[in-house]
Amino acid sequence: MLADTKITTHTACFHCGDAVTDTSYILDAHQFCCLGCQTVYQILNDNNLKSYYRYNTHPGKAQKTKKEDLSYLDEPNIMARLVDYQDDKIALITFYIPAIHCSSCVWLLENLYKLNPAVKRVTVDFMKKQANITFEKTDFSLRSLVDLLYKIGYDPKITLQDVVKESKKINQNSLIAKITVAGFCFGNSMMISFPEYFGMDAFEREYAQFFGYMNLAFGIPVLLYSASDYFKSAWYSLKQQRLNLDVPLALGILVLFMRSAFEILSQTGAGFMDTLCSLVFFILIGKYVQQRTYHHISFERDYRSYFPVAVTLLKEGKEKPTPLGDLRVGDRIMVRNNEIIPADAILLKGTAAVDFSFVTGESKPVSKVLGEIVYAGGRQLGEAIELEVIKAVSQSYLTTLWNNESFKTYEKKFDTFVGLISKYFTVALISIALLSALIWFNAGDSTKAWAAFTAVLIIACPCALALSSPFTLSAALSIFDKNKMYIKNTGAIEQMAAIDTLVFDKTGTISSPNVSSMYFDGTLTAVEKKLLYSLCRNSIHPLSREILKWLGSCEALQITAYTEVVGKGQYGEFQDYKIWVGSAAFVGATSSAIDGSVIYVKINQEIKGYFSLEQSWREGLNEVVNNFKKHRYDMHLISGDNERRGDALQLIFPGNASLRFNQSPADKLEKITQWQQEGKRVCMLGDGLNDAGALRKADLGIAVSDDINNFSPGCDAILDGISFRKLPQFFAFSKDAVKVIKMSFIISILYNIVGLSFAVQGTMSPLFAAILMPISTVTIISFTSLMTRQYAKKRDLL
Repeated sequence: MLADTKITTHTACFHCGDAVTDTSYILDAHQFCCLGCQTVYQILNDNNLKSYYRYNTHPGKAQKTKKEDLSYLDEPNIMARLVDYQDDKIALITFYIPAIHCSSCVWLLENLYKLNPAVKRVTVDFMKKQANITFEKTDFSLRSLVDLLYKIGYDPKITLQDVVKESKKINQNSLIAKITVAGFCFGNSMMISFPEYFGMDAFEREYAQFFGYMNLAFGIPVLLYSASDYFKSAWYSLKQQRLNLDVPLALGILVLFMRSAFEILSQTGAGFMDTLCSLVFFILIGKYVQQRTYHHISFERDYRSYFPVAVTLLKEGKEKPTPLGDLRVGDRIMVRNNEIIPADAILLKGTAAVDFSFVTGESKPVSKVLGEIVYAGGRQLGEAIELEVIKAVSQSYLTTLWNNESFKTYEKKFDTFVGLISKYFTVALISIALLSALIWFNAGDSTKAWAAFTAVLIIACPCALALSSPFTLSAALSIFDKNKMYIKNTGAIEQMAAIDTLVFDKTGTISSPNVSSMYFDGTLTAVEKKLLYSLCRNSIHPLSREILKWLGSCEALQITAYTEVVGKGQYGEFQDYKIWVGSAAFVGATSSAIDGSVIYVKINQEIKGYFSLEQSWREGLNEVVNNFKKHRYDMHLISGDNERRGDALQLIFPGNASLRFNQSPADKLEKITQWQQEGKRVCMLGDGLNDAGALRKADLGIAVSDDINNFSPGCDAILDGISFRKLPQFFAFSKDAVKVIKMSFIISILYNIVGLSFAVQGTMSPLFAAILMPISTVTIISFTSLMTRQYAKKRDLL
């Protein structure tokens, strides 16, 4: 592959697959989208790691993002908090690496030692997107290790709320062990039972009693260990004076064992131990499937994952990286461009333009003057600034906001379909069993009364019903995943299907932080537009390019006396006209009434207006709203932003929609609660900290994020911004999934009717139970999987 001598004509980057717009990045006959991708390729090629590109097409990650300052990793106390183990020579650390997505990623990371021999071993957990790295810290620092990962495009995610350590709390080892025991016993019990089903010859009959005892031995650990959680759940449910599905399951398992043990010990029959083991094995698999989640995505994040691990402390004229927890009142810190302000502080030096959209919902950056308080959580846009900390991190505005009542976790009461059915199923099952026993007892046949009673409880055990929900919802979870909608658990899908009211945030939710549009507040004549066009075409500044796009095609005039002051604006003359374009200070305008950074236009001493660059609506917003309106969803908007562009939103949203602006987190929470008290099932869609309380309080909270690995508030689901236009399809598909569960319930009832027709007569044989119960299980699993995929295709999600 690397020996090609002819330049390929592909328009996709050989490394990451992004579109190639500049053909100047070519190496070894391969085209790259940027210098970063070309550099990664060269590093791998020079170190004999070219096989990385053989396993998958375009396996890398685009290298267009800026690398953050890693100097804080040289601090011993910071390293001590991050590593899992260290001694005098080696250290072991586990990184969460969002870029892991294919076998090439695993291969490259596990061959990291070829890039630097100080790396001794790397073990990758593909599902959790984690890499466990052992390295010699005497020859290779933690900073050097992270820098190496950056160079090859596998940036680790390092925050105060360590995703790696949080994910270690998720442990399914106990459930896997129970499935293993049940599976082992099921396989062996079924093998031993075959001669009983298909007839024994004289030799095999000599061992029939021994086979029975072996079956009993296999049934005991399944009853006492593998099925123990169902007995605990049933007992707890009965103590709470309510019935869940585990009650008839536990009853069926217990009766299966008791009848089988009685028949084996009394030598009156072969028992149903193989059926017992298969029942427990399958429902445990269903439980495992139901507990499936995304180990690499945290749905319960707090402000710690938003803050950096360290901050630059200024002391005695020197810069020193310091852990955020060690920051004290009175410390002087430096915050660079695009860094988060970690604590409430006073601005001492520099020009602050702070983006508070994630905290307050306000989309425009806020300008701060020297001596003014800058609150924690804002992101500095522009030059580096110096601040003096006035409150510890734990007492800052952002932390106080998070710990407020508005951000507590609320219990979400929701009855699933299976939970609703189980209340009546248990009563009906026991009633049929008792009625059958009573009829036979009155007929004078106590043996058949016992056989009928136990057979009804065995054959009507809701195994198929217990499997229909987890397998359907797990298949649906996979469909959502493929379409970049990451749902916390299977229960949230049923909650989504019940939603009738949608509440949207504005900034970052229905508007995209990655796409901006230029807006002009003021009036320009045709001549003035020509003057502005002619001036701006002389500059390569991105804002000048945006103004030219806004103006469109204009006649170019010959500008004289042109000057451009970097970071402030530009000036030019045409005949008797003098034109200024730039900041308020540059053109001599007063900006006290206007928040954030704007570009003023001044012609001959008269301010003509100003341009502002604002986030554009997400692609497909109109179609999304119209689709929901067509399906009779109530829709509202609650935003912490001001009423700018409110008129446009009124045209997009239905006439009965409530559009509320300048709303605090408490206001949002109060309104969500009000709608719920009116009987509405509310879904909140937001993106920032100011939405966190509403997301938790709503019946379903969806955090919209353009990078799912970046911070998002606690929620039930995370929607990648690129899939925003698929929202109506997602909600329709969730209703389809519930429909599949209901259809599978009808199928399981039909199987139960067939089984009960034999059970009430007291004539059910072990062979009949061994055939009917697995067939019903396989039918339900196949039906739910196929129907779920069919509905996904219908909704264009596959």
